[in-house]
Amino acid sequence: MGASQRRELIVRWCAWAVGVPVVTAAFWWGRPGIALLAVVVAVVAVLEFGTLTRLPRTDRAVLAAAVTGLIGAATLAPEHVWRVGAVGALALVAFSLADSDAQDGLRRLGTGLLGLVWLGVLATLAPLGALGLALFAAVSIADVVAYFAGRRLGGPRLSRLSPAKRWSGTLCGAAAGLAALALLSAWSWPAVAAVAVGGPAGDLLESLVKRGAGAKDSGQWLAGAGGLLDRIDSLVGALAVVVVLG
Repeated sequence: MGASQRRELIVRWCAWAVGVPVVTAAFWWGRPGIALLAVVVAVVAVLEFGTLTRLPRTDRAVLAAAVTGLIGAATLAPEHVWRVGAVGALALVAFSLADSDAQDGLRRLGTGLLGLVWLGVLATLAPLGALGLALFAAVSIADVVAYFAGRRLGGPRLSRLSPAKRWSGTLCGAAAGLAALALLSAWSWPAVAAVAVGGPAGDLLESLVKRGAGAKDSGQWLAGAGGLLDRIDSLVGALAVVVVLG
């Protein structure tokens, strides 16, 4: 980063230098620390998502409570996760109906349910434990390598949703992420699929949301990196793949 002499990258590196020890300390604490970290990250991510998609404050509050409930259930009573998720979904439906919003109600409801499914995946962090930290490290490394490799190698675009991303960068990033998994002794086929497929897919999903909102970043408060959603989109995609593959 220093050799590049690019202020944006240097500031982003400094933000990571502060954030990584905090994340690592939370995982070192164990389930309580991971759950607390997941709640903080989820609430901030919900607020950014709500701002991007123009959700009313009541919907954001219900969504934040639902995702927080999922994290609590996954940490303390995993057998009740689906019930808590269903209650959250019904609460989003109830608030949309209570407002009698005939013009925007359907969009609000669909957006709220998308947020619940998408960001609710953060509830898996505490049960995954060390694997969650390994995925965080692997997708972070993959993102950095993909950024530099894509700019240097060029080639076909990955998707119209994110014109700056190239297949060359994505493949190089996936290789670097898989190497990180191997170094961390976290290699398994679900983890491999999570980093190689889930990470880029999560990035594209956030790009889809930002495109719909006409925004470049999910926020401006995180130095050199936009918002928190911009930093965890790949991780959320990777976690979703791990959930699907068991």
